[in-house]
This record gives sequence, structure tokens and C-alpha cells, in this order.
Amino acid sequence: MRLLDAVLRKGLPLESALDAAARDLDRADDRAFAHAIAAEALRRLTDLDALIDGATAKRLPDDAKARFALRIALVQALALGTPPHAAISTALPLVDGGPRRLVHGVFGTLMRRNATLPEVPTLPPAVEQRWRANWGDGVAEAAARLLAAPPPLDLAFAPDAPPDLKGIGLMPGHLRLPARTAVAGLTGYGEGGWWVQDVAASIPARLLGPGEGKTALDLCAAPGGKTMQLAAAGFRVTAVDESESRLARLSENLARTHFQAEIVRADVLAWTPPEKVDAILLDAPCSATGIFRRHPDVLHRVRPRAIVALAEGQKAMLARAADWLKPGGLLVYSVCSLEPEEGEKIADQFLSSRPDYVLEPVQPGELPAEIPLPGGRVRVLPGIFEAEGGADGFFVARFRRLSGG
Repeated sequence: MRLLDAVLRKGLPLESALDAAARDLDRADDRAFAHAIAAEALRRLTDLDALIDGATAKRLPDDAKARFALRIALVQALALGTPPHAAISTALPLVDGGPRRLVHGVFGTLMRRNATLPEVPTLPPAVEQRWRANWGDGVAEAAARLLAAPPPLDLAFAPDAPPDLKGIGLMPGHLRLPARTAVAGLTGYGEGGWWVQDVAASIPARLLGPGEGKTALDLCAAPGGKTMQLAAAGFRVTAVDESESRLARLSENLARTHFQAEIVRADVLAWTPPEKVDAILLDAPCSATGIFRRHPDVLHRVRPRAIVALAEGQKAMLARAADWLKPGGLLVYSVCSLEPEEGEKIADQFLSSRPDYVLEPVQPGELPAEIPLPGGRVRVLPGIFEAEGGADGFFVARFRRLSGG
């Protein structure tokens, strides 16, 4: 209940709310189960609420404890395979001193009706309307299908050192394993032979090509997937991020994989590198609506006002970073967002404001044919690689600084 409240009422990311919400739980499996209940409830929230509203004479307020308790009981019984008597027994103590009879009665009514959740979840209405308007009905419907289950596990590795694991590869240096695969027990994890990274998230660094000893900035770099890609490609990387805790994870990942990078803790909008570099990767902070398969909380906590504010931050970061690139160098801008305000529009504004930059179009042979390249830029939408488990939503644009810039 604390996890759901953190996301739905306070607007916090599910992962960052976990420590505080699960503070009373000592066992790792209990924490994992609490997380699983909350995550599945967020995947199915629209349909859970429709069931609750269909079984109550008067609609419960969105923030009512009774609604939260019913969501928790119903998602266990209808999606996670928990026996109904066990599901309701975990929910009723949440409303002690309150509407226990109401919660018990609504749950019992739905169980007697043999209530079920649809195979394909219903997207939150505001999100569905926005994505249909921006990308069309097919993309919105594909997104709903992908929301039905956690995504597969994607691994990245240096192309010349593939891990000794069985899976499917969607592009060089990528391996896909089934959903819910435990990371720590996999061959090669302790030796640093690979790292976890969605196939779409690997695209931005790929577009900078071979490093050959050239200098590169990875801005907003933590937890380090793209830093490791750049290092593996032969770049001399400086990884910049302002989060101490996320940089600690980046350092751990570098130590495990035996890659080298200079780490700088700094705000990109306040920091200046000592000299210009050959390549820049700016994977900018964004709404992260493209990672809804793994983090369904984004569907419920990201509002249009936040998208506008984040887009302004991306615009400022891109403008500042552009001054740090050597003439002739490449700058890659990316966001894991399905909102054109954070992708296409930022790229267009950048080019119109910087005559010293031109778009360096992505060529068809650089990426798998399934990935669209509208106008020479990358736009990964729900539906791409769907048969193999999908991919995160991403926008990527590559720019070259003109000589004399």
C-alpha cells in the first residue's frame, strides 16, 4: 500500500520508493513480493478499478484506503495466482478500524462473479489518447499488449566476447533471455562478461561508431550501460552524472566489467569539461514513458506538465553540450520517451538554433531493418520486435559539428 501510494499520490518512481515503503521487511523475498504486487497492480490498474467500480453502489475515491486494499487483494487473486482466501487476508488488515466489511464484501462479490482481468491490459485513458494521437491506433494497441507481462532480459557485451549463454540476438553485442531470469546466477556475471541493457537502449552508443582512442563524454551516464559500450568500442570516456548513488553503481559496473572511464560527479548544466572532445552522448533525463514495460509506474505518475518541464531541461542540456564538441565530431542525443515533445521537437529546435550543426542521418545498414529511421533519425515504438518481446521506446538523433564550429 505504501508503494502504490508513493506512485499514485506522491508521483514517485516505484523503484526509488521501495526502500522506504518496505522498511519493515527484513527478508528479501518479502520485499520482492511486495514489489511484484505493486508493479502488477500498476500494470492492471485501469482494469482493477473498473472491476471495483462495477461492484460498488457508490464510486470509491481514487485515494480511498478501501480502493487500495481491493487493488492489492484482486491483483493477487486474479493475476499472481494467490488463493483468494490468502489474498483477502493480506488486504483486510490494511483497513483495520475502517471499511473492512466493504472491502470483504466487494472482494467476495467479484470472486462469486468469477471476475477476470482481460488478457490485454487497458492503458490509462489519458496515456492511450495521447499515444493514439501521436503514433496511431496500432502503436497504442501494441503498447497495451506489451504491458501484459514483464519484458525479457537483455544483455549487452563486447561483440568480440559473446557470453556462453543461450538466447536470441537482435543485433551484434546483444543477447535476449526469458523474462524473470535471475541475473546474479548467470554464467559470466561475476566475471563481468556482460551487463544488463535493453536492446533499444544500446542504440545511441552504437551510432558513435568505433572509438579508436578518441575522447567521448557520456552525459547523464549512470548507471553506466552506455559508458561500458563506449569503452568497449575503444573510446576514452568521461562519464558525468550528478547522482552520487547512481555513480556508485556505475563504478561497481566498471569494476565488474573491467572497463575504464573517468567519472565526474557534476550537473551538466553547471559543469564544463577541461577541453573539447571528439564525441558526445547525451542520454537526457526524460519522462521515461518508453520503459513502461519494465516500469509501469510511469504510466500513472508522468503528467503532461512534467513532460513540458523535462523537455525544457533537455533543450538546455543539448545546447550546453554542443559547445564541448570538436569540429567534425559527432553528438548523439537520445531519450527513452514516447513523447515527441522530448524527442523530435527537441532535435528540430536544436538544428534550427545551431547553424554549426547538421543532422548526420542514420543509414539503413547501421541498425536492424525492423527499426524505423524517419528522416534519418531513430524512433523505436511499441510493436518493434514484438514477437521477440518488444523493446523500450526510444528517440535518437545524431548530429555532426561542422568544421569551424
